[in-house]
Amino acid sequence: MFGLLVLYPFLPSHADSPPETQAQSTLVLHSTSLNMNATIDNKYVYKGFGCEGENLSPQLSWEGVPAEAKSLAITYYDPDAPTGSGWWHWTVVNIPTSVSEIPEGASGTDAMPAGSVEGRSDFGESRFGGSCPPVGDKPHRYFLTVYALDVEKLDLDANASGALVGFNVNAHSIAQAQIMAVYGR
Repeated sequence: MFGLLVLYPFLPSHADSPPETQAQSTLVLHSTSLNMNATIDNKYVYKGFGCEGENLSPQLSWEGVPAEAKSLAITYYDPDAPTGSGWWHWTVVNIPTSVSEIPEGASGTDAMPAGSVEGRSDFGESRFGGSCPPVGDKPHRYFLTVYALDVEKLDLDANASGALVGFNVNAHSIAQAQIMAVYGR
């Protein structure tokens, strides 16, 4: 596998347990589509808004999901978009913890995990929307994050905005791992 990770270790608080019985889990995110700090391939660039990419969602896999996790979520976010609030490119919630991979191009298809919900991107679609910064901007950073959550389900549907998904995911996150890639035009 190619792209790895920024790690966010999860160490549960077990004040009553001796150190040798405390479980530590490190959630790790991998991708054959995106590499840490590397330029994003045209396959994962939006098709529209003046961009001519293929708009495929990236391949993702993860390991080290904490035993306490009850579901997983994914976000793909550009904090450098000139909006004052960044740009949400993809949100997925209610991924079962039994799932450990999403294949390339799965967004918007039956290849997405059963029961998962893709929220509305800032392009207005309930599916992946690839990178597409304004022409002439310095390359933007794109943060792809997988979260382990302490709830089985977030009560969100396909119309949920990125901000609403982000609020709910952050309120229930017990571990996360991230890949940051860049793209400019």
